[in-house]
Amino acid sequence: MTAAAALRQPASDPSATASRPRMVARLLPDGRRLHLQDGPIDLIIGADGVQDAVAAAYRAAAGRFAGLLDELCADLALLRAPAVPDRPPAGIVARRMWAAVLPHAARAFITPMAAVAGAVAEEILAAMCAAAPLDRAYVNNGGDIALHLAPGMSLAAGLVDRPDRPSLVGSATIRAADPVRGIATSGWRGRSFSLGIADAVTVLVGTAAEADAAATVVANAVDLPGHGAIARRRARDLQPDSDLGDRLVTVAVGPLDAAEIERALAGGLREADRLIGEGRIVGAALQLATRVRVAGDFRDLTVPGDRHATVTAIPGIDKMLSGHAVWAGRRPSGQNPTFASRKCQIELTTSSKS
Repeated sequence: MTAAAALRQPASDPSATASRPRMVARLLPDGRRLHLQDGPIDLIIGADGVQDAVAAAYRAAAGRFAGLLDELCADLALLRAPAVPDRPPAGIVARRMWAAVLPHAARAFITPMAAVAGAVAEEILAAMCAAAPLDRAYVNNGGDIALHLAPGMSLAAGLVDRPDRPSLVGSATIRAADPVRGIATSGWRGRSFSLGIADAVTVLVGTAAEADAAATVVANAVDLPGHGAIARRRARDLQPDSDLGDRLVTVAVGPLDAAEIERALAGGLREADRLIGEGRIVGAALQLATRVRVAGDFRDLTVPGDRHATVTAIPGIDKMLSGHAVWAGRRPSGQNPTFASRKCQIELTTSSKS
């Protein structure tokens, strides 16, 4: 059965409430990737394997996605409150969000909403992998990505310097033997609010929910408190129901000199190094005003001899579409197709060997 045929088969009614448009479940024009959307949740899904397995996985993804937003809404009060050990939410995805942020809650304000995108991506990927054997798969929830890699498979993740004006600045190969199955990016230019000034912080972790939470924490630490070039507003003034309430979120960053950029990045690197030391993340790449610094294991981003070195842009990749994981520029000769999302790029390598 083809993936298209799988999507035509009816699942449970995706319209959970009369007031919300029906869930979107469709193949993208390339005929290979699945697009699922319900309210604010917008997923791009890819899978490699035999045709029937991919079709079954896509059918399972659509079936699990139906009603998922309503499950989260049932726990919304707890998810918007600061995470505390003795108040776990009831839902499966909500509890995954809570568990991902709880290790950070003792040091800083954080709510389970900081892990919502990654946790949703994990849940859909788990449904796919339970339904059929896949060689490789990913669920991209606005740049927070859950990965599946069968033995011998690999995937290359690339990074953009600014989500609002994306260009690829580096890549890191993730292999099946590596302890990474989650990629997430946070920063003030992204779709979510940030307390810091990082253009983007991308984190590699064992799970997507953990990556989502950790990227938020590290991005918040890239900051210059009280700096006159940084404009901030109360989160509730921008979004009345924001879980951040009266906390000031970054809305603009003016010119910064080289020393100020380095000082802000240093704060984020200290936080990233702490999380690496505690075994909570594998690596992080921090980006501010065209400067990129890396911590931990980010392979291709690491310059030999300088663990926190600047990464130069990859020539020939200068036009990316910020949106639904599609290649939007000229494919450089000899390079694999890259699918750009709003916050992170994913390149599916043609080689299956690690």
